[in-house]
Amino acid sequence: MTDSAPPLDSPSLYINRELSWIRFNHHVLEEAQDEGHPLLERVKFLSIFANNLDEFFMIRVSGLQRQAAQGVLKAPPDGMTASEQLVAIEKALLPELALQYDCWTKEILPRLYSAGIFIHLYKELDAEQKKALRTFFIEEVFPVLTPLAFDSAHPFPFISNLSLNLAIIIRDPKGKELFARIKVPTGLFPRLVRVPETGAGGHRDNKQVHLVYLEDLVAAHLDLLFPGLEVVGASPFRITRDADLDIEVDEASDLLTTVEEIMEQRARGTPVRIEVDSSMHESTCHMLEKKLGIGSHMLYRIGHPVGMADLMELLSLDRPDLKDPPFQPSIPPELAEEKDIFSAIRKKDILLFHPYDSFSPVINFIRQAAYDPDVLAIKITLYRVGSKSPIVQALLEARENGKAVAALIELKARFDEENNIGWARALERAGVHVVYGVVGLKVHAKLCMVVRREKDGIRRYMHLGTGNYNATTSRVYTDFGMFTCDRDIGYDVANLFNFLTGYARIEKYRKLAVAPVTLRTAIITRIDREIENHREHGGGHLIFKMNALVDQECINSLYRASQAGVTIDLQVRGICCLRPGLPGTSEKITVSAIVGRFLEHARIYYFRNGGDDEVFLGSADLMPRNLDRRVEVLFPVTDPAIKKALLSIILDTELKDNQQLRLMSGDGTYMRKHPESGEAPVDSQLWFLEHPGIWYNAGT
Repeated sequence: MTDSAPPLDSPSLYINRELSWIRFNHHVLEEAQDEGHPLLERVKFLSIFANNLDEFFMIRVSGLQRQAAQGVLKAPPDGMTASEQLVAIEKALLPELALQYDCWTKEILPRLYSAGIFIHLYKELDAEQKKALRTFFIEEVFPVLTPLAFDSAHPFPFISNLSLNLAIIIRDPKGKELFARIKVPTGLFPRLVRVPETGAGGHRDNKQVHLVYLEDLVAAHLDLLFPGLEVVGASPFRITRDADLDIEVDEASDLLTTVEEIMEQRARGTPVRIEVDSSMHESTCHMLEKKLGIGSHMLYRIGHPVGMADLMELLSLDRPDLKDPPFQPSIPPELAEEKDIFSAIRKKDILLFHPYDSFSPVINFIRQAAYDPDVLAIKITLYRVGSKSPIVQALLEARENGKAVAALIELKARFDEENNIGWARALERAGVHVVYGVVGLKVHAKLCMVVRREKDGIRRYMHLGTGNYNATTSRVYTDFGMFTCDRDIGYDVANLFNFLTGYARIEKYRKLAVAPVTLRTAIITRIDREIENHREHGGGHLIFKMNALVDQECINSLYRASQAGVTIDLQVRGICCLRPGLPGTSEKITVSAIVGRFLEHARIYYFRNGGDDEVFLGSADLMPRNLDRRVEVLFPVTDPAIKKALLSIILDTELKDNQQLRLMSGDGTYMRKHPESGEAPVDSQLWFLEHPGIWYNAGT
C-alpha cells in the first residue's frame, strides 16, 4: 500500500450496490439496443430490463424507503445514507427509462412493422376490425370488468401490486367530473390481443400479425361501462408495492402456511412506485399520490406501454426467423440415456456445462436411481423448481418404487414460493420426507445425493451444481454441474443433509466449503495464502467468476492481494462494489462482465496456489447474505481433466471475449471490449455453441 492510497475501509473504495445494479441492468438494455440480435430477442431483453426493474423496486427500493422512514443511520461501505441512495437511484433511472422507450418506439417497433408484426392503436383500425373486436369485447372481456367509482359513497379502491389499471375521468350530465378505476384483466387475457381476421383490406400475408393492447381495447369501450356519462379521459397506470416481507420463522408454527399468508400480503404491501402513462392529467396524478400516500418523486411518468415486461408475450409468436437459431445441447458419451450412469461416475468425475450440455443426464441420474434395485435413498435440495418439473416427477417415481426420498424445498425462494409450495404438497402426499428449510437461513446450495448398496458396501453418488434443478432455466442459464462419488465429498454431503433435515451441528467439513460455517474463511484464507505464495515465489493469480461481489471483508482481501502484486481477474455479471484499477489499491485487478444470449450464472473460484491449482465451483456469490445468512456450498474440482477444461478452455475463452465482454473502470462505468488490431473476434457464448463438448477431452 502506497502512502497516497486510502485505508481499505474508506468509502471512496466502494461502489454503491444499488447504483452498480442499475449499471448491470443497463447492460441488459444495451442488448435490446444491439442490432446484432434477432428482433424478437431484442424484445426479450427489453422485457427482462423492465421485469428486473419491477423486482428492484419491490425489494431494494422498498427496503431503502423503510430505512429512510425509520431514520436508519447505518450506511453501506460506500457511505451513502438510505435517503441519498434513493435520490441517486431516481437520478440514475430517469435516463434509463428514456432509453428504454426510445429503443421500443424508435428502433424495435418500426422493425416489427417491417417484419409484419403490427401493434395498433385501436383508433387506427378499420371499421370491420373494430366491429370484430367490439364483439370480442362484449362477449369475452366486458363480463369480467368491474368499474370502481371513487366519491364520498365509494372508498378509494385497493390496487394490487403490478396490476395494470385505467384511471378514468367521467363527466355526469350536470358537468361534474368523477373518477373511476378499472383493473385491466391481464391475468385472464393476453396483454396483446390479436385482431380477428376480417374481409377488410383484402388477403393478408400469413406471416402478418395484428395486435392491440388490452387496455386500449378496454378504453375504447368505456361507453358500455359508463352509459349516459361522458368519458373525458382514460390513462393506464400501475403500482409497485413492497414485496420484501420478512418471515418470522421462530414465531411460525407452520412455515408452509405462513409463506402462503406472506404471498397474499405481498400483493398488499406499501406502495413504492406509480408508473403512469404520459397522457395522464396532472390532477389525476396528484389524486393518486394523495390517496396512495406517496411523494411525487415516487411517480414515474413514462411512455406507452406501461409495464413493458409483458412484451415477452411476443416471443410466443411462431417467427423462428426473428429468434436465435435453436441448438442441440451435447451429452457426454458416457452419460447417454441407455448407459449406466453409476458405472460412469465410478470411473471418473464428470462435468456438465449448461446450456451447452443437456440437462437430461441430471434428470436421468435421478430417474435411474428411482428404478435401480440397489438404490436405497435419494436426497436433494430444491430452490427454484419450475412449474413443470421432471426432477420432481422422478422423485415421485422413486418414492413409488419404495426408495427413501428426502427433499429440502426452500419455501422462501423469492417469487417462486407458489411453485415450491405446490411441489412440497405433492411430494408430501407421495410420502417423501419434505423439509422446508433451516431456521434463520435460506438454503441455496444445489445438491443431490443417491445412496446405493454395492458389492463393496454403501456408496454415495453426488450431483453438485451452480444452478437450480430446473430443466427450463438450464437452457438459458450458464451453469456447471458435476457428478462424483468421491468418498470425502460424500461424507460431507451426508453430514450437510443431516444438518438440513435434523439437528446436527457440523463445524468442519473435509472438502466442501459450506456457508455460513466455513465458506467465508475458506475464501479469505486462500486469498491470504496466495499473497504469501506470491511474496515468496511470484506468479500469484486469482480468477473469480460470480454473479455479485458486495462483501466488504472479501473486497478488502482482494485489495490486499492486489497491493501485494497478485494478478486478479474478476468476472462479475451483476453487482460489483469493488473499484478496479485504483493506484496503490487495485492496480492488479480487472473486472469484466458478460451479458449475452445466455444468463451467466456459474460461479468459479480459482487460486493458483504456487502452481498447485485449486478450483472450486458452487452456488455462492461473495455477498453478506450468501456468506452469513444462507446455506451455500463450494465444492473442489480435483480431476485434472476437468480442472484443465475449466481453466484452459472455459475461463480462458471467457476472459478473451471481445464481443460481449465489458470492462469495468474504477468509477463503476463499463466499456465494451473490442478486438485489437490483428486480433480475431471472440464471442465466448457463440464459441461454446460452435465447439460442443470440447471440454470433455481437455485432459487428453
